[in-house]
Amino acid sequence: ALRPSDLLAQFKQAGPQTRRHIRAAELLDTTVELLREMVYTSTMAEANSTADLLSEKDMEVLLQATGCSSELLRPLCRTDCLSERYRSFTGECNNRSVSNTAYSRWLHPEYEDFRGAPRGWDPEHTYNNFTLPPVRLVSQEVLLTQNDDISLDTSLSHLLVEWGQWIDHDLALTPQSPSTSAFRTGVDCTRTCSRDTPCFPIQIPLSDPRTGIQSCMPFFRSAPSCVGGALAGTPPHHHREQLNAITSFVDASMVYGSSSSLAAALRDSSSRLGRLALNDQASDQGLAYMPYLPRLQGHLDPCGPRRGSVDNFTREQDNITSCFQAGDSRANEHLGMIALHTLFLREHNRLVEQLHLLNPHWGPDTLYQEARKIIGAIHQILTWEHYLPRVLGETATSQLMPTFRGYDPETDPSISNVFSAAAFRFAHVTVQPVVARLGSGYSLSPEHPSLPLHHSLFASWRVVQEGGIDPILRGLLLSPAKLQLPGQMMVEELTERLFQAQGGLPLDLAALNLQRGRDHGLPGYSSWRALCGLSVPNTTSDLADILGSPGLAEKFRSLYGTPQNIDVWVGAISEPPLAGGRVGPLLACLLARQFRALRDGDRFWWEREGVFTGAQRAALHAVSLSRIICDNTRIAHVPSDPFRHTVSPDDMLACNHALIPHLNLSAWKEPDTDPKCGLVPRLESGFSMLCDSTIYYQCAPGYQLIGPSLVTCDPNSQLWNAAPPTCHGKVCVRSSVSLCADQPTLCPENKDCLNTPGSYMCKGKVL
Repeated sequence: ALRPSDLLAQFKQAGPQTRRHIRAAELLDTTVELLREMVYTSTMAEANSTADLLSEKDMEVLLQATGCSSELLRPLCRTDCLSERYRSFTGECNNRSVSNTAYSRWLHPEYEDFRGAPRGWDPEHTYNNFTLPPVRLVSQEVLLTQNDDISLDTSLSHLLVEWGQWIDHDLALTPQSPSTSAFRTGVDCTRTCSRDTPCFPIQIPLSDPRTGIQSCMPFFRSAPSCVGGALAGTPPHHHREQLNAITSFVDASMVYGSSSSLAAALRDSSSRLGRLALNDQASDQGLAYMPYLPRLQGHLDPCGPRRGSVDNFTREQDNITSCFQAGDSRANEHLGMIALHTLFLREHNRLVEQLHLLNPHWGPDTLYQEARKIIGAIHQILTWEHYLPRVLGETATSQLMPTFRGYDPETDPSISNVFSAAAFRFAHVTVQPVVARLGSGYSLSPEHPSLPLHHSLFASWRVVQEGGIDPILRGLLLSPAKLQLPGQMMVEELTERLFQAQGGLPLDLAALNLQRGRDHGLPGYSSWRALCGLSVPNTTSDLADILGSPGLAEKFRSLYGTPQNIDVWVGAISEPPLAGGRVGPLLACLLARQFRALRDGDRFWWEREGVFTGAQRAALHAVSLSRIICDNTRIAHVPSDPFRHTVSPDDMLACNHALIPHLNLSAWKEPDTDPKCGLVPRLESGFSMLCDSTIYYQCAPGYQLIGPSLVTCDPNSQLWNAAPPTCHGKVCVRSSVSLCADQPTLCPENKDCLNTPGSYMCKGKVL
């Protein structure tokens, strides 16, 4: 049977390229560690850095031998018009932050040794004269909140919480080691409480209710990156660095993937419209679902019904549903995530159909890329203009994230380690313990009742068999977020029932977050306050003033001994929120710094001149998540602002209301003429696309392109530099095409129209 750790591993899955990188990095990491131990054994002298162990030449040999050298190579970047127009899937050729590279660091890590032993690896090791408390004890003493002992946010909807996790899955994926066994002893990490990389189990304190049932929870260390593999002479990379498997940019990679191979697998290869592939086994009353992944054996499939989870369980149901395939491996984590993945799959396919009507000469690749580009811009707009001001507060947003002033190639848009492993996990304390599912009219429905949160995890079968995504989206729109307060932090659904499954005891999300920060060597809370220019607490009284809670400050003192030792995640989420926001000063600083870098360091940021036309940018300003819901579901009434809590269904607006505007795609209609060379020659049985006075040609499937694949306008002669190609293939090609006679206005007055096989061209008149 599946264990909770198996479910956790499901959304830490790495693709082929990532696994290859991890294998090389782990081999390098283990080799350097063995060399360090050999030196210590023979000399009894501890090496203080990798440079003390290996010369630059030695390190180069190791990089070659382990395969890390090839992982660090970057391709040459093309400069043609299409490469300037569309992002790569991996983030390559767009500043930094390519997939399968290390997280950036804003502060040097604080490992227990010079290489990469996590904070707390040795339970007796002291920091500022105090040992670190077990993370499970911190979870129990500070974070645990009973499900029925929460306050609700009267201003924000639960869709805002969901959007935060959705965007997180666009920015960062930290894979764990593919190995489930200790490198040295070979022991199964799920069956040992010993610390032996990659095993870093979470110890259960004697005071814990779970004592006697288990003495630890399994935890796997994050996989290392080759960049952190101790490049001699290139500080600070003498220590372990963790890997981000996906692109850092807000580019909708969770929809399209972060590798060319995954992107291709997600497309409908037979579609002439550039559609994403659909599920051919199930539909949402005629509306599309994502395709299924290949189904595993029933008892090993994480997404099928589990015995005891539904009263009318049958073996027939057991064989129906598998996990959905998407651009991100975490798509099936819970019902809300499945709903958003499905929503944007449908929106992509809706966009390509509309773009095809405007530009019937565009081929499937152009339609796909233009829709992908629009979807990426939608995510940027909804996040920066609608999500972040709610999280940071309007005042902090304007102070910490000034208006966009253009692309800055010196800005590093890579995701920082503290953002991924701590700061952007703040929303875990705003999650409700119940997943609301509502029927038509936002009414309670016995057909799809609300669920305890732990029943919604890895439950794609519930979507297919219990009403589709509409009930889930209605619940997200009408339900308020949980309000984070001292004493009301993380609900027991997440601390006591995470990934509860047959055959194993649940995990604890709070403990996992704390352990992850220690695994990554994140410095303590006070160091980050100092980085942000905030006051640094030295005493319990100082901490009480910052937190506005003497009781909470005293809890931290009894656990950590000193404010300097507090894990950054729990310290940051404990600060009272800024005016109009939902995070305190430290989180506001860290979040704003990251999102500003993501904007200013993105060559394809939607507001950058040349990425979209002025008319397209004006149209994009009107994008609305409510409109996307209207266009891709059977939900007929939505709030004008889906991130704001709507008190009553009566406050919802009809989808045809003026406050729920459509995205006007007319600005995407390609002109039929070039400013200098006149009418753009088109193809019969083929496709064309104009990009900066260059026409790109492609034939329809089954046809062969005869002639050049691109034709460029010569600005001096104001003529196309070659005759357009033709498409020959399995159907008869018209032998006597006379487009010039049929359409006498094809060329401007100062040029002659000349027929070519299957097409035409404009030539300057002979005087």
